[in-house]
Amino acid sequence: MTKPQKLRLFSGTSNPELTASICQHIEMPVGDIRVQRFSDGEVFLQFEETIRGLDVFIIQSTSAPANDNLMELLVAIDAAKRASARQICAVIPYFGYARQDRKSAGRTPISAKLVADLLQAAGVTRVLTMDLHATQIQGFFNIPVDNIFAGPLFANDIESRNNLDDILVVSPDVGGVVRARALAKRLHADIAIVDKRRPAPNEAKIMNIIGDVEGRHCILIDDMVDTAGTLCNAAEALLERGASKVSAYATHGVLSGPAGERLAASNLSELVISDTIKQPEHILATGKVRILTVANLMGEAIKRIYDARSISSLYE
Repeated sequence: MTKPQKLRLFSGTSNPELTASICQHIEMPVGDIRVQRFSDGEVFLQFEETIRGLDVFIIQSTSAPANDNLMELLVAIDAAKRASARQICAVIPYFGYARQDRKSAGRTPISAKLVADLLQAAGVTRVLTMDLHATQIQGFFNIPVDNIFAGPLFANDIESRNNLDDILVVSPDVGGVVRARALAKRLHADIAIVDKRRPAPNEAKIMNIIGDVEGRHCILIDDMVDTAGTLCNAAEALLERGASKVSAYATHGVLSGPAGERLAASNLSELVISDTIKQPEHILATGKVRILTVANLMGEAIKRIYDARSISSLYE
């Protein structure tokens, strides 16, 4: 890596631990920034060091509280632009509002496009994110967007902890088949598909299992887990059809609402997630959640962006 004389990394308040780990990988300190709130909740932010002419990377997941964290990121980008940063890259490990990527019904917004417009209006020149819920969101931007994947990280973990002859990769819905197929290809494993219906947001009904799961260790793979309803229902359906064990891997542990209670009460062996979202104690206390860090992967991506080197080779 080129000596990072013009590179600075700054952390928002959503996940400072991940930023610290990324900076440790890059071998440079976290930038000095002050983030405060006025009494009515408005964000006040100030860079406490000169960033004129520098390449600034602002690391902030737009996870819960999503609106607060998104606004904080926008304010940080605006501050960096007005401080004459040369380039401003928003590093968004978890990109919120990605589930609203199209008009799924009449009179509904395309919120992912709105967020893209807001980021560009604020002054961002590049975006680095991980496992977008819908990859076409990259096309909502008129600037470079690097979407890296946790699949290789998950594949290495599965290989190191399991007998691959027993593994069956399972997509929790038809929309996730491409993701499941990519992981299965790395593991040289077969795949199965859970056929579900979603009668309302955060509500899923399992209709059928496509594939033979009898006696297999089924590994569910998804980009995110929110209320864990789909995941727990899929695990029960797979076990009812003869699966010997069910585990799950998901990049983003949104884990809101009743997710903790559902996981604790489920027959899921474990849920493996990344640290793109900081997890509260009640989720860790379930005993079902194991966390893998993406700090080295994201740190390497940042170094390659700064050095103008290929990023796709990280996950190909």
